[in-house]
Amino acid sequence: MAYKPQKTKFQLLIIDNFDTLSKWAINPWRRYSLALIVILIGYFFGSSLGMISAVVELIDPIGAFLSVLFIEILIQFRRRLRFYKEKKLLVLLIDSLRLGLFYGFFTESLKLL
Repeated sequence: MAYKPQKTKFQLLIIDNFDTLSKWAINPWRRYSLALIVILIGYFFGSSLGMISAVVELIDPIGAFLSVLFIEILIQFRRRLRFYKEKKLLVLLIDSLRLGLFYGFFTESLKLL
């Protein structure tokens, strides 16, 4: 007889809460407001990383490498999750985070010209 493994604390806190968040975000206004918040968080992190690497000129290549690595990881997550209908909110949030990061990097690059 096969037993179902028990849920860990991580599953209870993160995964089950994300399911309730996706049920909460069925309303389009809530979904788009959540996406806007994630875009602004991504913009904050993108512009902060650009400012930090501009001040400390030694970590420019490392900052660029970490940025590209993080964005590529987000792209791989999106590719794996795009066919699941129940993960539409997660795909939207990943795309919003990527958009915010790109916009933050772009505006910081214009400041540094």
